[in-house]
Amino acid sequence: MIDILRRKASDQPLSKGIATFLNPFTYNVARRNIYAIEKFDRLYFDGIALKILCRILGIRTTRRSFDMTSLAPIVFSTASQHGWRLAIVGGEAGVAERSSKIFQSIFPDLRIEYTSSGFFSSIDERSNVILELCKGEYELVIIGMGAPYQEKFLLDLIATGWHGIGYTCGAFLHQTASQGIDYYPRWIDKLNLRWMYRIYDEPKLFNRYMFEYPKFIVFFIYDVVKEKILKYNRIN
Repeated sequence: MIDILRRKASDQPLSKGIATFLNPFTYNVARRNIYAIEKFDRLYFDGIALKILCRILGIRTTRRSFDMTSLAPIVFSTASQHGWRLAIVGGEAGVAERSSKIFQSIFPDLRIEYTSSGFFSSIDERSNVILELCKGEYELVIIGMGAPYQEKFLLDLIATGWHGIGYTCGAFLHQTASQGIDYYPRWIDKLNLRWMYRIYDEPKLFNRYMFEYPKFIVFFIYDVVKEKILKYNRIN
């Protein structure tokens, strides 16, 4: 897993291909889906803890997340300037539509031409959405379903023949649809307390932060030791 971080970690906000984001929770998920995460062109570090640990290993990158505190304004502004056609998939029924209207209120030239819920009633419905995205040949696709579903969706989209720029965005669509463009108070973002605000806003996430994050530390140390052992064995 550490080798993948070294090869895929990116600080480029916008380039061809598909990208996803790793924080302590999604790192744990990615470890169980190595084959899938390997296929992504870029990995961003969404979380100060992962960023610090990776810097200790010599992997230097900026904290990036797909929300209005980080990548989203850059991506939406660039898409507006170039006239890219954008598709947004994610959230419960109506979430993609509501969040799209909010994005366009800030970026009036943003061409959001396709939206869909990320909750599918059947495999056929999911397949139909993928086919619609391929037929539409959208230059930019944003997928918000949570890990690992959003990653698998993007990979299936690529496998079906779509070529463009794609990002996962986690709960960004839900957050925007429910609370508007500025989900995090500025002081929360400045102090890197976004995780604490998430627990305050969504108490159901308490278990994730209290149990998954300590597990991440254990897994990360294990992966670092494993990498060093493999490297030692290759040399000797």
